[in-house]
Amino acid sequence: MKPTRYARLLRAAIIAILATLVGGIVAAPAQAAAYRYWGYFHVAKGAWAFAQTGPAQVVPADGSVEGWRFAVADEKSMRTPRATPTFEALCASTAPAAGTKRVGLVIDYGRPADGADGAVPPAPRATCITVPAKATGSDVLVAGGAALRMDKVLTCGIDGWPATGCGDSVSPVPAAAASPDTKITIASPMESAATSPAADRSDGSGGLILGGAGAVVLAAALGFAAWRRGRDATND
Repeated sequence: MKPTRYARLLRAAIIAILATLVGGIVAAPAQAAAYRYWGYFHVAKGAWAFAQTGPAQVVPADGSVEGWRFAVADEKSMRTPRATPTFEALCASTAPAAGTKRVGLVIDYGRPADGADGAVPPAPRATCITVPAKATGSDVLVAGGAALRMDKVLTCGIDGWPATGCGDSVSPVPAAAASPDTKITIASPMESAATSPAADRSDGSGGLILGGAGAVVLAAALGFAAWRRGRDATND
């Protein structure tokens, strides 16, 4: 039985991480499979890192920064949000409140080259979200005003971008989509104090689960386990 789209995307992400960590010792296939999808990230030590679990399973701490990026990527590339604002830059003007936490949120809709038809995507945005202490990454995204289009566990669209498709394969990858990113600055993050009953619950609809780790062994273990879960779910 063919692996699910989720399993294929996850496998591609794991290969990319391993290749990066060992300096290219783990070679990518001669013809790397590329996909157009939303990736989920956290800021760790001042840089974006792939989330190790889906957003419905993550409970970000107060003072953390979450990020989403839409792009075309394969086993040899990793497309992170093009801006990396600090928590202080996003939430300095948002006062803490008892029983809640503040989480920075960055949503990068990508470049026209990342879309299937070259249309101009929405402008990237960033904000400070105030949610209940137990809120998940999914809750943070929804509390930030994002409208989601889902396909089971895959986050297919955010705020209507893209309007169609979900983790579609891209072959060949257009030169414009393969070109390096240019860093951007989000000058004035949107202030928000979104605390709603919806943020207290999770419907289990996580975004794309992409493995990430600080060592080759950990990355391989996490990635293989998650890939097996995706494959086993297909066989059920």
